[in-house]
Amino acid sequence: MPTARPLRILVVDDDPAMVGAITALVGTEGHQVITAYDGLTAVRRFREEHPDLVLLDLAMPGPDGFTVAGQIRAAGAAPIIVVSGESSEAAKVKALGIGADDYLVKPFGRAELLARIAAVMRRAGRTESEDLGGPATFESLSLDPGRHEARVGDVLLTLTPTEYRLLETLVRANGDLVPHLRLARAGWPAEHDPDLLWLKPHLARLRAKLDEADGPAIVAVRGVGYRVEAASRG
Repeated sequence: MPTARPLRILVVDDDPAMVGAITALVGTEGHQVITAYDGLTAVRRFREEHPDLVLLDLAMPGPDGFTVAGQIRAAGAAPIIVVSGESSEAAKVKALGIGADDYLVKPFGRAELLARIAAVMRRAGRTESEDLGGPATFESLSLDPGRHEARVGDVLLTLTPTEYRLLETLVRANGDLVPHLRLARAGWPAEHDPDLLWLKPHLARLRAKLDEADGPAIVAVRGVGYRVEAASRG
């Protein structure tokens, strides 16, 4: 699943063989690679080169990948895919909570790597354009982007533009977790660095409107993000 245009990708890994392998894999799609073999260099090159995407290992000399992810996220909005041999759920949750957009466990194949790259770039492009596609549904909830309307069954929800963007992002994830940062960027696309504290009150109001209409539930995953799920009606 190739991306629409060649990308400038910052590859951060202390293993030259892994950097070489990733360079060869993404090079088949015409992507340009910028390399960094330690955390300090990674942050510096990110600020200097302004890459479209970051592929980031967790274990490296100097600042580890978690620290680097946080510093990169504070410096810019380029998507981050963690590429790590660490497969524990705790590592994945921590990386996503800091601001990574995806997590790929080593070893991996060319097709999976390119698919993950295409997916995060597609999501990033949609957020920037505020155009996530055609109608979408989740359980009884339906969204019509052309009319900017959301309905639970026949009930029209009265949503602010920000609430609509947040809801649309959650619905299109189809029950998958949406990290805090990605959701905030969707809600406030004009903000370079949206404050994650803005999410809670907006989502509380959105949750109340959905609950009143007997719609799906918005579930918080502590320290990581939010997702939608079918509401259990007692």
